[in-house]
Amino acid sequence: MRLDKYLCSSTEYTRAMAKRAIGKGQVTINDQTVTNPATKVDDQAIVTLGGQTISIVGNRYILLHKPVDFICSTVDESHPSVINLVDVEKRQLLHIAGRLDADTTGLVLITDDGKWSHAITSPKRHCKKRYRAELSEAIEPPEQAQIIEQFKTGIQLNHEIGLTRPATLEFVSPFEVLLTINEGKYHQVKRMFAAIGNKVVELHREAIGAIELGDLELGDWRHLTEQEVKGLDG
Repeated sequence: MRLDKYLCSSTEYTRAMAKRAIGKGQVTINDQTVTNPATKVDDQAIVTLGGQTISIVGNRYILLHKPVDFICSTVDESHPSVINLVDVEKRQLLHIAGRLDADTTGLVLITDDGKWSHAITSPKRHCKKRYRAELSEAIEPPEQAQIIEQFKTGIQLNHEIGLTRPATLEFVSPFEVLLTINEGKYHQVKRMFAAIGNKVVELHREAIGAIELGDLELGDWRHLTEQEVKGLDG
């Protein structure tokens, strides 16, 4: 990696700032002052900036319990970005792997590993996602078996060609359900219930693949374990 890029990857410096620092002799590689921004930095090199050792931030894999009125965007828009809730270095490198609407709570995955996030969000991977939904209209036991079968067969969404993929629906109560889907069409959960004449009034994502939100408090976050990262990647 070029030295100027190394500085940008390990600090808040822009490329121009990195080149200026290098040109002023503020950077060393293995105790040797280097003034050429194009100098190559190998994996074992010790790099200092202004006398302080710096290193590239490795890939981050983060699980966040998203509150309402935050958006799954890397920048603030109509609502603040969920990235604001994560206290790590170089947050500007992070992106969201699988979005939730502003009014939806639950599990959000955040990373700076593009290959990993693509493996999660790619339609070809059929990654399962489990949601807990509260409905506006009760679905009583006599109807539940029929609705479960409809979701298993596939639902015809408005303005879509073909049915949704088979989904697993479980009734917690006449007003509350658990729905597991393995695709991610626009507003899919809400549209699936709208297609059967009902409405989702509250929506919460509990799991993506084998990763469970668990008892993480609303607005809190944690790093994924190595096992969790590999489980979604594979």
